[in-house]
Amino acid sequence: MRDLFKEIWSTVSNNKLRTALTGFAVSWGIFLLICLLGAGNGIMNSFAGSERDFVSNSMQVWGGITSKPYAGYKEGRSVDLDETDVLITGGEQFRDHIDLVAPLSGSRSVFVSLGSVSASAYLSGVTPGYRDINKIIVRKGRFINSLDMRQKRKMAIIGSNLAKALTEGTHLTEEDLIGKTLRAGETAFRIVGILQADESRMGNEILIPFSTMQALYSPGKKVGSILFSFHGLESIEESQAFEKEYGERIKSRHDADPTDERAIWIWNRYTQNLQMEKGQSILRTFLWILGLLTLISGIVGVSNIMLISVKERTHEFGIRKAIGASPKDILKLIITESVTITAVFGYIGMILGMLACEIMDKTIGQKAVDVGFTQIHIMENPMVGIDVAIEATLLLIIAGTIAGLAPARKASKVRPIEALRAE
Repeated sequence: MRDLFKEIWSTVSNNKLRTALTGFAVSWGIFLLICLLGAGNGIMNSFAGSERDFVSNSMQVWGGITSKPYAGYKEGRSVDLDETDVLITGGEQFRDHIDLVAPLSGSRSVFVSLGSVSASAYLSGVTPGYRDINKIIVRKGRFINSLDMRQKRKMAIIGSNLAKALTEGTHLTEEDLIGKTLRAGETAFRIVGILQADESRMGNEILIPFSTMQALYSPGKKVGSILFSFHGLESIEESQAFEKEYGERIKSRHDADPTDERAIWIWNRYTQNLQMEKGQSILRTFLWILGLLTLISGIVGVSNIMLISVKERTHEFGIRKAIGASPKDILKLIITESVTITAVFGYIGMILGMLACEIMDKTIGQKAVDVGFTQIHIMENPMVGIDVAIEATLLLIIAGTIAGLAPARKASKVRPIEALRAE
């Protein structure tokens, strides 16, 4: 094997420019493949970032405005969800699928103060289930519990950005805020926890028990939205059928046309998640095809250079066969040479591609776009995994074998007498 690689090195050394140009085509192809896959992963990770912030098998429902006349009512009527809708959601009709129901109050803009420090924030009433469905991270203190709900306690969990604003310019730390009294208008709340802010939660919110919010601000028992998790719906079709059944039940309760899509709004996170996965699969396949087409051009170059090499070495092959080399030996020599050129330059391209992904992560990946209520990164972790590196390595070996196969077969069929006559 050592002698074999010496022969390959000798051949490559005698044709440096030609080998370098061919190797560049291979490197460029695998470089673009890695960059495309890395950029694609970054874009998909960015759009999927918000999906990681809640349980995918969940839905959220809001009241809307009717767009069709029904049951003697004109269109343009407001549909306001209330606590009866919450009971229907968790009731017998949907018990086979719905697990956890978490009503939310509407958010209120409030001006809060802590000692001499003040800030603006958004006040919302939630239940303990809100934390589980929306994957809330409490970095200090605790979240709302059932006892807070029953006793309608004036407890507050604040976002980390609001906590930073309240401690800025003071000697207080986040931990010092736990137990402090926060004034929101005429009402005082005791801070019991601090939430972890991220791109989807701006961090200036205040969460209080839903029952407390209802008692203070919503005597009519209206709710802003209803959030619930479910199980047993394994496909987009099943999820959409359940969504339709649930929507018609809530609409009928409010005397709205069951076919009126604007009467209530349903965010089906599960269907959205499945559609996102399907879109990611299509995008990933497209990027692979685009990268492979680029790589094929490099492989064609390797095949061409090996054909030229075989033609130039016809005399050499004749001598080899005359002294006892078999067609199998000639075949092995050409294929090994092809695989070596492809693998070496392909590996260089792969390393440079992964380095380019690192640069993308440190530059473009750190930029975020403000979309009003939140911020999203242009790219999030635009990298390729070890599985892709292994796939790329196997691809190089296969490509090198295919590129050298035709020249190798041609070289193995050379007749010694004809080859010895060749110049």
